[in-house]
Amino acid sequence: MTTYGLDALAFPEHGLLPVATQDAESGELLMLAWADREAVEATLASGEAHYRSRSRDELWHKGATSGNVQRIEEIRFDCDADALLYRVRPAGPACHTGARSCFYRTLGADPDAPVAADAWGTLQRVVDRRLAELPDDSYVTALHRRGTGYVAQKVVEEAGETVVAALTHDDEGLPEEAADLIFHLTVLLRERGIGLDAVARTLLARHQERGDDGSD
Repeated sequence: MTTYGLDALAFPEHGLLPVATQDAESGELLMLAWADREAVEATLASGEAHYRSRSRDELWHKGATSGNVQRIEEIRFDCDADALLYRVRPAGPACHTGARSCFYRTLGADPDAPVAADAWGTLQRVVDRRLAELPDDSYVTALHRRGTGYVAQKVVEEAGETVVAALTHDDEGLPEEAADLIFHLTVLLRERGIGLDAVARTLLARHQERGDDGSD
């Protein structure tokens, strides 16, 4: 494949080119963003994806705050030289919700249906923020101060209550108990330096390897 320089790109008057970001290994489309000449130059120089934030009108180094950087494998451009493809190796979720890809919703689906990625992303961000700041009035802070052993006991306790709700056909209480279980499990994972994205990657890897639900 022929390699070209920046002058080959047809930057429009407003200076922005659309950028589709793709997982270089799986081929999955992760996100769509924008880049100007400065962002592309920073991407090439650093080896990590940079974009132009239109809302903040500033250079955006993806993952600079969250750690979810995107290491560049290759940059391609289309036949009209007015759109880019970043092929990357992501260090974490691409979406601010915590989803691996920003394209996790299906048009035409029930708009009232719960979107798991939104919930997991919000939960992870809240737990991370509480553990970083340790506010005195936070339940996460209280759990942290009692230690990993106590948090682990709470996971066992909530798992038991979830099982009881299922076995007693308490279909109204089961989501509540399951939510408590997932919350405490998230805190436990974070106490060990592990995020929900690591669990998600494990499940997806199992699915890709086995072609089934990856449960065992």
